[in-house]
Amino acid sequence: MTTEAIRKTAKQTVSSSIGILNWRNLKKVAAWCFLGVLAVTQVYPLLWLLLYSLKTTSEIMEGKFFSLPKSFQWSNYVEAFTSGEYSKYILNSIIVTGISLVLTIFFGAMVSYAITRFQWRYGNAVLLIFMIGIMIPIQSTLLPLMVIFKNMDILDTHLSIIIPYVAFALPMAVFILSGFLRGVPHEIEESAMIDGASIYRTFVSIILPITVPPIMTVTILTFISVWNEYIIAATFISSESLKTLPFGLNSFVGQYTANYGAIGAFLVLGALPVIIVYFILSEKITKGMVAGAVKG
Repeated sequence: MTTEAIRKTAKQTVSSSIGILNWRNLKKVAAWCFLGVLAVTQVYPLLWLLLYSLKTTSEIMEGKFFSLPKSFQWSNYVEAFTSGEYSKYILNSIIVTGISLVLTIFFGAMVSYAITRFQWRYGNAVLLIFMIGIMIPIQSTLLPLMVIFKNMDILDTHLSIIIPYVAFALPMAVFILSGFLRGVPHEIEESAMIDGASIYRTFVSIILPITVPPIMTVTILTFISVWNEYIIAATFISSESLKTLPFGLNSFVGQYTANYGAIGAFLVLGALPVIIVYFILSEKITKGMVAGAVKG
C-alpha cells in the first residue's frame, strides 16, 4: 500500500471516529436537555407553592403567577399549625395511611404469592379480576359503599375509608408483586421445603425478604394515593375529629373569606411527608420498578 493510500485510509478512519463522537455527544446533549426540562417541570410547582405560602392574601389576589413575596409571611405556617389544627389532621392521616399500607402489602403479597407460585386452575382468573379493579373509577363506587357502610354501622369512622383505600390499592400491588415473583426461581422454595420449612415459613422468611424492592414501590404508590385522597374522605367522614389532612383544608375557608396564604402553608406541610418518604425510599423504588422485568 502506498503512502498516499495509507494517509487517505487514516483520514477516513479519523473522520468516521469524529462523526461517531459527535453523534454520541449530540445524543448526550439531547438527553440532558430533555431531563433538564423534565426536572424543571417537576420542581417548578413545588417552588411556586412555597412562594405562594409565604405571601399575604392581598398579594395572592393580585394574580401574578410567579413573583417573590414582598415580605415572607412565616405567620402563615404558625396559623396552619394552630388555627388549621394541623397536628390533629396529620395524626388522622398517619393512622389511616399506616393501616392501609400494612393491609395492602400484607394481602397483596399473599395474593401474589398464591397466584404465581401455586399450581391451581383459577390463578390467572383471580389475577384478571384484580386487574379489572384497576379500571374501576372511585366515583362509581361511592353510592353503593355509602349504603353498605350505613347498614354495617361503620359510616363516619376511619374504617369506612380504610376499606376502600385498601380495595383500590390492592390491584396495583398485586400487579407489581406478581410480576416480580414470576421471575423468582422455584428452586429457592424447594430448598426451603427440603429443609422442613412450611409454606407459611417459606413465605415469611424467604419470599417477603426477596420482594423488598417491589414492596417499596407499592409502599410509595399507596402512600401517595392514600395520603392525598380527598373524595372518599369527604364522602364518608363528617366528624371534625376524624378528618384527614386533605379534608382539613376546609378549615381555612369561611363563608365569605379564605386565608389563601395559610392554605398554601398547609399544603406545603402536607406535601412534606410525601417528599421525605420518597427520598428515603427512592433507590429501592427504582429497583422495584424494574425488578419484575429481570428473570432469575
